[in-house]
Amino acid sequence: MSDDDVQQTSSRSQRPASSAFKDFMGSSWAPASGELPGPDPAAAYAEQRRRRVSEAFAGQRVIVPAGPLKTRSNDTDYRFRPHSAFAHLTGLGVDHEPGAVLVLEPIEDAEHEAVLYFKPMAGRDTEEFYASAKHGEFWIGPRPTLAEFQARLGITARDLDEFTAAAGKDAGTVGIRVLRDADPQVDALIDAARSEHGVDAEQTAQQDSTLTQFLSEMRLVKDDYEAGQLRESAAATISGFEDVVRALPEALEHARGERIVEGTFFARARLEGNDLGYDTIAASGNNATVLHWIRNTGAVNPGELLLLDAGVEVDSLYTADITRTVPVSGTFSPVQRRVYEAVLAAADAAFEVVRPGAKFRDIHTAAVRVLAEHLHEWGLLPVSLEEALSPEGQHHRRWMPHGTSHHLGLDVHDCAAAKRELYLDGELQPGMVFTIEPGLYFKNEDLAVPEEYRGIGVRIEDDVLVTQDGCENLSAALPRTPDAIEGWVRGLRD
Repeated sequence: MSDDDVQQTSSRSQRPASSAFKDFMGSSWAPASGELPGPDPAAAYAEQRRRRVSEAFAGQRVIVPAGPLKTRSNDTDYRFRPHSAFAHLTGLGVDHEPGAVLVLEPIEDAEHEAVLYFKPMAGRDTEEFYASAKHGEFWIGPRPTLAEFQARLGITARDLDEFTAAAGKDAGTVGIRVLRDADPQVDALIDAARSEHGVDAEQTAQQDSTLTQFLSEMRLVKDDYEAGQLRESAAATISGFEDVVRALPEALEHARGERIVEGTFFARARLEGNDLGYDTIAASGNNATVLHWIRNTGAVNPGELLLLDAGVEVDSLYTADITRTVPVSGTFSPVQRRVYEAVLAAADAAFEVVRPGAKFRDIHTAAVRVLAEHLHEWGLLPVSLEEALSPEGQHHRRWMPHGTSHHLGLDVHDCAAAKRELYLDGELQPGMVFTIEPGLYFKNEDLAVPEEYRGIGVRIEDDVLVTQDGCENLSAALPRTPDAIEGWVRGLRD
């Protein structure tokens, strides 16, 4: 039964079913241009990434699904976003390949042929052209043809209908590795093929896990294309922050001013990119002390601080992740400035660590030590500074409970499946991109601090690219110092 066959049985369907209608709908359409596009900018880089996978899994079939559409409500879906590993190995972004699968098929000399399986656009002479709400051009617009994808990506493109036979072929003699949990139907298909050929389930589960880990670790070091995309994402995000500051007067007048902030940034994300990289945190006042405040239902009140944590995902699906904390009225109060300057000092200390050869975990250590020193100076620690910093203490983490850095790329928390020794315990290398984001969060209900601190949450987050001799701050165009922040807010609002 086709997608729209189901719709035809519903009470809301009113499409004509006459032969005359079908004949008329299939006629008098302008022919396609027939011209093939040139290679995508990412194609050569994606080929190099696939070569690394081929070398690591010689002689084995590697299957990387894009993933299916996900239902939002009843018969409506979320906008499609492919799995990040699929995007990384094909160079495809945006939303035109739901259900697609990349297969690296082993051939001679320990090499692979890359094959992209996807459902091609139905011809205009078919009923699906106007009848299928999931695949019909009349409903969702044009999609690339098999030939166009092959020209753009430099890989073989085949109809998705051929995937089932190809995926499980010779499952008893050819090792198969699949990126699991990206597409349940693909998982089930491979499991059935393995079971039919008596392949050990426990062994293959470990092999699939190894593939997932490898594909995540591949992204720890970005190539030149990826670095360029992250610069574009940061630039678009900075524009969105400027939009938000201009919208603060409107936010101050609305009962749910945080929604004004959220909506303003979202407009920029859709204007310059594909979408948000993650749900925006638009937190004013005490909401800024909630680390993942994404409800954004609160008011924006004069005298409060607004913590905005947001990122634009560009069409290639690379995202920025930037935070600034700004005084809504344009000026920090003395205690707000005191907290802000402590967080800034911690961020600056973390930046000093970043250079090739340094340990990733040292970034966090440098930042939290500075925060602990300020908390001690303010008399907030219940123990000595050194006792708080000891593994047995950690009292300062009450007000900075999260990590200072995470890798950034196709996922906002990129490379999450990488081994600990390559992530937290790993050495920094040129091409790595990550955040530096210390913060201090004093909740209204926190009786361990004087009243003047309560309801203040401050985070400063920048996106950092490791270079040969240090680092590049991709978000440096946004003000960071309190004086610069105040001038920026007042200047954009005036």
